[in-house]
Amino acid sequence: MLKFVQKHKKDVPLLFTLKIHTFMKANLSSQIKLDRTPKRYYRPANAFERTALTRFEKIQTEIYESTEEGSSQIAKEVSDLIRNRKKEGRFCVMALGSGPGTHSVYKELVRLHRDEKLSFSNVIVFNISEFYPLDEAAPGTTRILQETLLNQVDIDPTNVFTPRGTTEKEGVFEFCKEYEKSIENYGGLDLALLEIGPLGNLGFNEPGSQANSSTRLMLIGSESRHNASGMFSSTESVPGSAITMGISTILGAKKLILMAWGENKAAIVKGAIEGNVTDALPASYLQLHKDAKVVLDLSAAENLTRISTPWLVTSCEWNDKLIRRAIVWLCKITGKPILKLTNKDYNDNGLSELLALYGSAYNVNIKIFNDLQHTITGWPGGKPNADDTFRPERAKPYPKKVIVFSPHPDDDVISMGGTLKRLVDQHHDVHVAYETSGNIAVGDEDMMRYVMLMQSIAKEFQFETPEAMAKLEEISEFVKQKKDGDIDLKLIRYLKGQIRQGEARTACNYIGVKPENVHFLQLPFYETGTIKKGELSEADRDIVKNLLLEVKPDQIFVAGDLADPHGTHRVCLDAVLAAIDDVKNDKWMKNCRVWMYRGAWAEWEIDHIEMAVPISPEELRQKRNSILKHQSQMENAPFLGDDERLFWQRSEDRNRATANLYTQLGLASYEAIEAFVEYHPQ
Repeated sequence: MLKFVQKHKKDVPLLFTLKIHTFMKANLSSQIKLDRTPKRYYRPANAFERTALTRFEKIQTEIYESTEEGSSQIAKEVSDLIRNRKKEGRFCVMALGSGPGTHSVYKELVRLHRDEKLSFSNVIVFNISEFYPLDEAAPGTTRILQETLLNQVDIDPTNVFTPRGTTEKEGVFEFCKEYEKSIENYGGLDLALLEIGPLGNLGFNEPGSQANSSTRLMLIGSESRHNASGMFSSTESVPGSAITMGISTILGAKKLILMAWGENKAAIVKGAIEGNVTDALPASYLQLHKDAKVVLDLSAAENLTRISTPWLVTSCEWNDKLIRRAIVWLCKITGKPILKLTNKDYNDNGLSELLALYGSAYNVNIKIFNDLQHTITGWPGGKPNADDTFRPERAKPYPKKVIVFSPHPDDDVISMGGTLKRLVDQHHDVHVAYETSGNIAVGDEDMMRYVMLMQSIAKEFQFETPEAMAKLEEISEFVKQKKDGDIDLKLIRYLKGQIRQGEARTACNYIGVKPENVHFLQLPFYETGTIKKGELSEADRDIVKNLLLEVKPDQIFVAGDLADPHGTHRVCLDAVLAAIDDVKNDKWMKNCRVWMYRGAWAEWEIDHIEMAVPISPEELRQKRNSILKHQSQMENAPFLGDDERLFWQRSEDRNRATANLYTQLGLASYEAIEAFVEYHPQ
């Protein structure tokens, strides 16, 4: 249809043409993993292939290309169960989790209710867990379930049961017993639906939970409290315990569906599905259930054997990246650099296919060694007047117009500060575009330093007007009265945003980026005032697109973090990719290259790295200084987490680890390396 419209554009009404023009691909980031994962690995054609591929998996596992596809399939299964129970004249009794991974499923269930008349009139819901103690007005898992599902469907409120965070301490034990009895009174759970937690926890069943545990009061670990901090004003405000269904209660459901999205869950997923049953990883208890299933997107599945090391379970579709992955894996297994690997090493570790393809270990070794060597460059914008045959970037044009897209006002320097400085020093025309204000990541304490400063200098600088002083007083009073879950005043969000803009300008000035080349895009999806963000829209895409059309860059750098499918970095990536998709046929865009970088927590796996930029000790120090310009993101930032390292320390550790890996493989030894992967618009 689209091809027909483009071919006969003159004959198409203007209104229809505009609809075609504004159609937006909103989830292009989900396609990135597909470039290296043949579909037969994650969607085998028949039972025989599936049996071979999943030989290490101890739980039924379904892998989908995207979170949306996986969520849609889960929602269909849930809706079928509800409808079947209704035909039988029975209640459908479900235990529901409230973690962010479940929200996309609930969104689809709401759509099915609205568009396909799915009724919840016969549904009984038991909330899996709730914080304790909890004030009536405080945020909690019950409120999340209401907002994401229950308030948008036709469920009878009297059919919704939840642990009461307001229960008196003396009555908690009795309440837990009654909660179990309520489940029994409805004939037990037909379905338990929840996501795998960051530590492999089920609900608030933390590591150490026993298989025979029932509904009880449970202390919450620091990691779980940190992950819940988005609902509260800080990690310290998160209640220290929760009432949660026990492992035995969850396993008592007739059917279990556990989900995980994003590569930050990949390591936990592998342990739960392919490891041993252990109380250190509560999700592994699903191996004991006769009708349990784990649903994943490709990112969450990337550590499973059939995705990560498919040569151990099947014959492979070998390409350059998979060969590189296999050889790097073999180096780690044997403890040898690339050029010391032998035929025996290949044969002993399931890689004899490569010997058959290349004739000898030496031939494979040389190929991969040269391949990795060619990723290394000190000229991220391309070296002028040089042979660029084996270089990651083109020599021409020089200098290049470059845009670095940064999700928050510090991701640029945290993730690629050394490369950014190189690009400036090598005389490219570098623009930095900050996609969001980052205002929610400024703590009240940091903001109040500026408020008190303005109050103290107002008279001297002659802005001691009644209006100005009233606004500063309004801010001070709001902060004093602020409770968990309160949304900051618009004035406060503005001030916090200006704090981050000032820090970003200072860092850019330190690096040498021209002031007129610093852009603050303020994408609308972010500006909700809460941790929960809006949906990516055409307005977000068009803001990015307008900048692209204004600059018409030769090079684009974009944050390629895929860890959280619902996180700000992922949405920002999708905004840029959607804008690129809209202009990909423009002449200038055909000569533009798009490079993806990673954040402070993880680096690209070495088999994907296509450009590795060495950072000297002096450049690493300069990068640290540029990160330190973001003072509000040091010790007091709300989202530092439980990792005691500051952002500059995490970044340096990551960059040094990448350099050490290159050294271990037998390549040159550098102080640090920043790594990039090229994105190819389809």
